[in-house]
Amino acid sequence: MKVLVAIKRVVDYNVNIRVLSDNSGVDLNNVKMSVNPFDEIAIEEAVRLKEAGTAEEVIVVSVGASNCQEQIRTALALGADRGILVETEEDMQPLAIAKVLKAIVEKEEPGLIIAGKQAIDGDNSQTGQMLAALAGLSQAAFASEVQVGDGTATVTREVDGGLETVTVKLPAVITTDLRLNEPRYASLPNIMKAKKKPIDTYTPEDLGVDVAPRLKTLKVTAPPERAGGIIVETVEELVDKLRNEAKVIS
Repeated sequence: MKVLVAIKRVVDYNVNIRVLSDNSGVDLNNVKMSVNPFDEIAIEEAVRLKEAGTAEEVIVVSVGASNCQEQIRTALALGADRGILVETEEDMQPLAIAKVLKAIVEKEEPGLIIAGKQAIDGDNSQTGQMLAALAGLSQAAFASEVQVGDGTATVTREVDGGLETVTVKLPAVITTDLRLNEPRYASLPNIMKAKKKPIDTYTPEDLGVDVAPRLKTLKVTAPPERAGGIIVETVEELVDKLRNEAKVIS
């Protein structure tokens, strides 16, 4: 069985984001970029399936500019076998990414597709669900445990009321939650081996997919600075401020 893992290049989560002076977007100059953290969990789960003998091949796919190859190489160093880059300079939005992934799924015919539940830049949490709908596949989102059997996958997923366990038929789309696993670090030998692993490159036009943006970002602004806290001397003073200044009690 092939396992296809979708990954995204995002600003590293340790970076302090800066907004451009003209409010047109985020300043990406000299900013460290990494694999989306939820996608690292997806890579780890796919590699574990291969190590357990459940999967024969792990393929990672990314959609974006040519520098996405850096993140694909990282995934290859973590244990993936092959990479696919769908290269485009367009501002890729969830529906367009899902359409591209659908074309890759039709080309590769994987038995399982794993993706992070959301990307930390847009926080949309849409692409996996859209892919499942477009491709007519079973889906299980927000997985905290995955067990793959004969033609099915049993997924424990986190919901508002606790945990829900579902069984889906393969092929299926699974999106990963934080508690699914703890991603490994790439060893130096595997980093060197990853340089020789193949990366196939396509364009959206090669796949017959229209990726023109449907939404336009009008303005990006930084959140307002948080006001500093104060120390009160008595409970009465605290209650007075909550009632008269914060207006949170009456």
